[in-house]
Amino acid sequence: MPLVEAIRAHVFAAERIHADDTPVKVLAKGKCRTGRLWTYVRDDRPFAGTAAPAAAFFYSPDRGGVHPDAHLATYAGLMQADAYAGFNRLFEASRKPGPITAAMCWAHARRKFFDVARLNKAPIAMEAVKRIDALFEIERDINGKPPPERQRVRAEHSRPLVAKLKMWLQAQRAKLSVHSETAKAIAYSLNRWSGLVRFLDDGRLCMTNNAAERALRCVAVGRHNWTFAGSDEGGRRAAAVYTLVETCKLNGVDPRAWLADGLARLPDHPARRIGELLPWNWKRDRIMVAA
Repeated sequence: MPLVEAIRAHVFAAERIHADDTPVKVLAKGKCRTGRLWTYVRDDRPFAGTAAPAAAFFYSPDRGGVHPDAHLATYAGLMQADAYAGFNRLFEASRKPGPITAAMCWAHARRKFFDVARLNKAPIAMEAVKRIDALFEIERDINGKPPPERQRVRAEHSRPLVAKLKMWLQAQRAKLSVHSETAKAIAYSLNRWSGLVRFLDDGRLCMTNNAAERALRCVAVGRHNWTFAGSDEGGRRAAAVYTLVETCKLNGVDPRAWLADGLARLPDHPARRIGELLPWNWKRDRIMVAA
């Protein structure tokens, strides 16, 4: 847990984080119930940040908004997330230590149109996917660039496309029944427009919440290998292990090698030097010891 807490502190010291959650089955008396695993990811590499990437996982027995409230009690900054209503209290101006600024995910918005286009071959949905993909193409060219450069390119190339997309979506919605699947996909985007376009004004932001979704992929893949957490305490242990393993992977460190070495050294390691054992310092530390 000293390492887990150090990773969490590192994540919540970021200017921007990604947030997401996924269900997990938990063994209960005579049945299984559904808990949640939450992840908060720090990854500054898209805007040329030098801080190490890391992922902090938490477990909760349900999906109530009180859980992200507690996880993020000390955090105030930018948060990329989906449209989960349980996050809403985090965005209030009166929140202490300050409001979190929400940036919505274009991948979620695109997925609504893509599903309609794939299933129904709806021409409006297909055109919406094409227009959003043009924005992603611009993002690929500026990935890893410093924030001012990203913002400059977006102002020149992305902002006009976004303005045209909004006008086009509004015009298409006026032609459709509110009950059509295409109209619902349009409403999803327009109702979250301020959060979707926030990336245009801040070079630190990404267009998507994919960093958090990638971090949760290990949980989704794991469902093929295990059926449930044995208890709420087992869920909390799983969150701790996921924190360590996923942070290793983000830093290009072999989790098995790091766990074997780092956990063996931890009992005799001075608490004030816990940072030396963190995954992003591990290779350098081991090289220095070997030398």
